[in-house]
Amino acid sequence: MEPNKVLIHLRFAPNGTVVEISERPKSLSPQEWFNFLSDKAGNHYQALSGGRGVFRLTAAEVEAFKAEYPPTAA
Repeated sequence: MEPNKVLIHLRFAPNGTVVEISERPKSLSPQEWFNFLSDKAGNHYQALSGGRGVFRLTAAEVEAFKAEYPPTAA
């Protein structure tokens, strides 16, 4: 894996909601952070078996996303 890559791991409940996700800002629920990342970086998401998934991002992208949330009103 490239040294500047960050893997954001997540785990789903049986009903499809996100119960755990890494790199999450404390002000957000796991589901809110997943929804935000899905909107901004959905093409970097990989579904895994067993109700898990991972976003593969650079450290700079993760920090930019954290700084961007909450999204500005359009």
